[in-house]
Parts: sequence; structure tokens; C-alpha cells
Amino acid sequence: MSIEFEAIEFESAAQAIQHANASGCGYAILHEGRHLVVSEQEAERLAAAGVEFAYLVECQMASGMWRIVTVPVNRD
Repeated sequence: MSIEFEAIEFESAAQAIQHANASGCGYAILHEGRHLVVSEQEAERLAAAGVEFAYLVECQMASGMWRIVTVPVNRD
């Protein structure tokens, strides 16, 4: 499925997450291998349209280490 949407692209997942957190204006996502930041409205629109993507989230493990995990959307 092809759909146009507004996003800011970053070289890495960490950069996208950092920007989303610092700006407070959206979510870091992974879409077709690209690390993007989209607004909340765009993320909701992509999800509603059935577009496959994943939210990028930093999680602290029990060991204290931080890991980037993906939360899939519209994946079978």
C-alpha cells in the first residue's frame, strides 16, 4: 500500500527517538527500513489506513541497559 504522509527522516533509530522525545511533537517509527518521526495524527492515520510500520521505543532492561524495541502495527 502506498500512502503519502509527512515525516522527518533520521539516519538511526536512536536519533529519531531522541528527536521525538526532545520535541514532544510525535512518534519515532520504522517504515520500510526508514527511521522517521511523525506527528500523532499521522501515526493514527497510517494505522487506520492499514499501513505496516513499527513504533520505536527505548526500554530499560532488568540489567539496567537500554534497548530500542519495535512495536509493530498492522502486521499479520
